[in-house]
Amino acid sequence: MEAGGLPLELWRMILAYLHLPDLGRCSLVCRAWYELILSLDSTRWRQLCLGCTECRHPNWPNQPDVEPDSWREAFKQHYLASKTWTKNALDLESSVCFSLFRRKRERRTLSVGPGHEFDSLGSALAMASLYDRIVLFPGVYEEQGEIILKVPVEIVGHGKLGEVALLASIDQHCSTTRLCNLIFMPAWFSPIMYKTTSGHVQFDNCNFENGHIQVHGPGTCQVKFCTFKNTHVFLHNVPLCILENCEFVDSENNSVTVEGHPSADKNWAYKYLLGLIRSFPSLLPTEDSDFLMSLDLESRDQAWSPKTCDIVIEGSQSPTMPASSSPKPASKVGSQEAEVGSDGERVAQTPESSDGGLSPSGEDEDEDQLTYRLSYQVQGPRPVLGGSFLGPPLPGASIQLPSCLVLNSLQQELQKDKEAMALASSVQGCLIRKCLFRDGKGGVFVCSYGRAKMEGNIFRNLTYAVRCIHNSKIVMLRNDIYRCRASGIFLRLEGGGLIAGNNIYHNAEAGIDIRKKSNPLILCNQIHHGLRSGIVVLGNGKGIIRNNQIFSNKEAGIYILYHGNPIVSGNHIFKGRAAGIAVNENGKGLITENVIRENQWGGVDIRRGGIPVLRSNLICFGYSDGVVVGDEGKGLIEGNTIYANKGCGVWMMSSSLPHVTSNHVSYNGLYGVAVFSQKDGSSEFPGGHGAQENFSEDGDAILWETELEKEDDPLRRPITIALVESNSINHNGASGLYVQSSEALHIITNVIHANGDRGITVAQSSQLTRVTNNSISCNRQSGVKVEAQCKVELRGNGIYDNRGHGIITRGDSTIVIENDIIGNRGSGLQLLPRSDTKVIKNRIHSFRAYGIAVRGHAKALVQENIIFQGKTNKTIFQQISNNRDCIMQNNKFLVFKKKSDTWRLVNPPARPHLENSLRGPSAAHSGQKVTAMATRITARVEGGYHSNRSIFCTIL
Repeated sequence: MEAGGLPLELWRMILAYLHLPDLGRCSLVCRAWYELILSLDSTRWRQLCLGCTECRHPNWPNQPDVEPDSWREAFKQHYLASKTWTKNALDLESSVCFSLFRRKRERRTLSVGPGHEFDSLGSALAMASLYDRIVLFPGVYEEQGEIILKVPVEIVGHGKLGEVALLASIDQHCSTTRLCNLIFMPAWFSPIMYKTTSGHVQFDNCNFENGHIQVHGPGTCQVKFCTFKNTHVFLHNVPLCILENCEFVDSENNSVTVEGHPSADKNWAYKYLLGLIRSFPSLLPTEDSDFLMSLDLESRDQAWSPKTCDIVIEGSQSPTMPASSSPKPASKVGSQEAEVGSDGERVAQTPESSDGGLSPSGEDEDEDQLTYRLSYQVQGPRPVLGGSFLGPPLPGASIQLPSCLVLNSLQQELQKDKEAMALASSVQGCLIRKCLFRDGKGGVFVCSYGRAKMEGNIFRNLTYAVRCIHNSKIVMLRNDIYRCRASGIFLRLEGGGLIAGNNIYHNAEAGIDIRKKSNPLILCNQIHHGLRSGIVVLGNGKGIIRNNQIFSNKEAGIYILYHGNPIVSGNHIFKGRAAGIAVNENGKGLITENVIRENQWGGVDIRRGGIPVLRSNLICFGYSDGVVVGDEGKGLIEGNTIYANKGCGVWMMSSSLPHVTSNHVSYNGLYGVAVFSQKDGSSEFPGGHGAQENFSEDGDAILWETELEKEDDPLRRPITIALVESNSINHNGASGLYVQSSEALHIITNVIHANGDRGITVAQSSQLTRVTNNSISCNRQSGVKVEAQCKVELRGNGIYDNRGHGIITRGDSTIVIENDIIGNRGSGLQLLPRSDTKVIKNRIHSFRAYGIAVRGHAKALVQENIIFQGKTNKTIFQQISNNRDCIMQNNKFLVFKKKSDTWRLVNPPARPHLENSLRGPSAAHSGQKVTAMATRITARVEGGYHSNRSIFCTIL
C-alpha cells in the first residue's frame, strides 16, 4: 500500500495509536487497509488485549509466558464474552411508546463510591433499571445485609484489580447478571458470597477469597480469568456452566463440587453457552504427539520350520554283546565327540548351529561311511508376532517393535472407537477448561450423578485432583496431574467416563484409583514416576485401560486386587521399579496385547487367588522373571511372547493353578518355565506393596467382601491341576522346564528346543508329573532328567538331538511309554542306581552311545520297545550283570545289515503327534510404605549358568 506515499512500516506505526472504534472504521475502507489492520496483531492488538481490565493474558494461569496464536482473536473473544449476559436483552429492554415505533432504552451508568451519587451497592441497586451498569470506584464496600438482585445489572470495579473489595452475600433472583474486576469476600453473617437458583451469572477477572459460590439448576454460570483462594464453587444440578482460565488455590476442601444430574429445565443462557463451547478450539490432538516409546528395537525375522535329520548307522553288531573293536577317531578337524559321564551331564563344547543344536548326521564320520539312515523330524519353535522376537537379543542393540505393537495417537483411537469419540465431544454439567488447581486439598469433586468435563487443566500439589463417585461421569482430556498427596484421579461407587490424553505423574498414591464398580475408559494417558502404582483397580472396580504409557512407577504399573476386573489392552508398561502388572487378592482382569518391558520385578505377577486372563502380550527385557504365578495364583496365560527376561520366562510357585498355554518363551536368562514347591511367606507383597498398605477410603474397606460380584467369568475355565500346554520354550539360559514341586502338574504338547541346559528337569515331584506329547530337542544337556523320589510319566514325547542323554532318571516311580528317543549324544535312556522305571513301547536310538544304559542297581521293566543299533563300538543295550531287578521282555532290536537299509519312524509316525494339539490363542478374549528387603526363593539350578534363586521374586 502506498497511500500518501508512506511506507508500510510507517503506516503501522501511525495506526498503532488508534483506539478500537477507529481501527474498526479503518478496516472497512478497502481490502488493503483491512489487511494492514490485521497486521497489527503483535503490536496494537496485543496492547488492547493486555490493557483491558476485564481480562488477563489469554493463556493465564497455566502458560502466561506463551503468546496466543492471534492477539486480535483473543481480544475479540474477550470482547464478545463481555456481551454474553445481555443476549436476551432484546426481549426485555424495549420500551413501548407506540405499537409501531420502538426504540431501545439507553443503559444508565450508576457510580458508587466516595464523592459519587451512591455510597453503597445496595442503594445503587435500589435505583437500578434493567441492564444498567453499576461502577464501584476504589474502596472497600461492606454490606450489612443480604443483597437481592431483582433486575439484570452489570457490576464493575473501576481501576486495577484489587482496588475494589466487596464484602457481601448476594442472592440473584433475576435472569442474568455480570460482575467484573472485583475482589469478593464473605459478609460477617454468611460464608456464601454469591448464589443463584435460576438465572445466569457471569464473572470476569474477579478474585474470591474464603467463601462459597453456589449455582443451582436451572441456573448457569460463565467464569473467566478469576482467582479462587480457599473458595468453594458448588454446582448443583446445573445443566451447563463454564469455568475457563481460572486459578484455584489453597482450598481447605474441594475447589469445585459438581453434584446431581444436569437439570432438564434449562434457562435462556443454555443454548448460548452450548454454542460457545462448540466454538472453542479443540484440545484434541491432530497428530501423534507422544514423545515416548521411540524404542529402536531391532527385530530379527527368522522363519522356523521343522528340521529333517538323518541318523547314519554303520556296520552290524550283536544286540547284546559289547563291541570288540576300538572307537575310530573323528576325521573332521575341530569337532569333538560328546564326553558323557556317569550321569550324562558333561557335553562337548562344539560350535552351535543356527537353531542352538547340532545336527548329528555323520559329523564324526567320513562320507563313504554314510550308509544306513533313520529319518525323523524335529519340531522347531513356532513363529509369533510376524516372526519378530525369535532371534537372540543383540547386546547394546536398539529394539524396534512390530508395527502392530506401536501405540496409536489419541486421535486415532477416538476415530476407531465411536463411543469414546461421543464421550470426548459430549458436554453436560460443568466444563472446566485451562484452569490451574494448586496447593490445596481437593480439585474437582463430582458426585450423585453429576457430569463434568475437564480440558487442558493443571492439578498440582493437591491431596487429590479429581474424585468421581455415586454414578457420576467425568470426561478428562489433556490435563496435567502431578504431585498429589494421594491418588490423582479417584473413582468409586459406579463412577465412570473418559480419561484420555492426560499426563499423570509424581503422585504419592496411584495415578488413577478405580473401585466399587466404577467403569471408566482410560485411553492414551501417560502415567509415570508415581510413588506407588500407576493404576489401581480394586473392590469390584472395572474399566477399560487401553493404549496408555505407564512407566517408571515405584510399584506395579497396574495393580488389580479385591475382585477388580478391568480390560487392559494395548498398553506399554515399562521401566517400573516393581512388577509391570500385579494381580492379587482375587483380582481378575482381561490383559491382552500389552507391551510389558524392562520392569525391575516380574513383568506380570499373579498371587493370592488372582485369576486373570493374560493373552497375546509381549513381556520382554525384564530385570527379573517374565510371569510370576505366586501362592494360590491362577488364571489363563495364553499366547504371550515372553522374551529376553533376565530371570525365568514363567515362574510358578506352590498352590498355584495357572493354565500356561500357547506361549512363546525364549531367550530368558534362567529357566523357560520353572515350577517350585516352596511355600510363600506372608510378610511381603509383590511390587513393593506392604502388609500394612491401606486401600480403604472413608473406612469402607470392610465392606468390599459384602459387595463382591458373584458371577463367573466365562473366559476362565475351572482348573484343578496346573497345566503347561502347547508352549514353545526355546533358547533359554537354563533348563527349558524345571519342576521342583509337591503338587500335580501336566506338561502337554510343548516344543522345548535348544535351551542352555536340559529340556525338562524334574528335581522334585511327590505327586505325579505328566509329560505328554512334547517335542524336546537340541538342548545343551539331556532331554529329560528325573531326580530321585520323583513320580513322572513320560508318554508320547519326541526326544531328539539333545547333547546329553535322551532321558536320565533316578526317580522311584518313572513311567516311560510310547516315546521316540532318537539321535541324542548320550544314551537314549539312562537308568541310574536306585531308580524304578517302566520302559514300554518306545522307539529308542543313540548314534554315539547305548540305546538303554543301566547304571548300578536299578529296577526296571523294559518291555515291547524298538531299539535301534548304535555305532560299532556301542551295543544297543548295556548288559548289567547280577541285576535281577532289570527285566527285559518282548523288545525288538533292529540291526542294519545292508548298506541300502533305510528305516523311518512310521506306524505311528514320528512323535509327538501335535497336529490337533498345538493351537493358538482362543478367539474369545496413603498406606505405610514398606522398606523390607525382598525375600528370594532358593532353588537348585543345574549346570552352573546362574545363581540358585529367582531374581527379585518376592513372597506375598
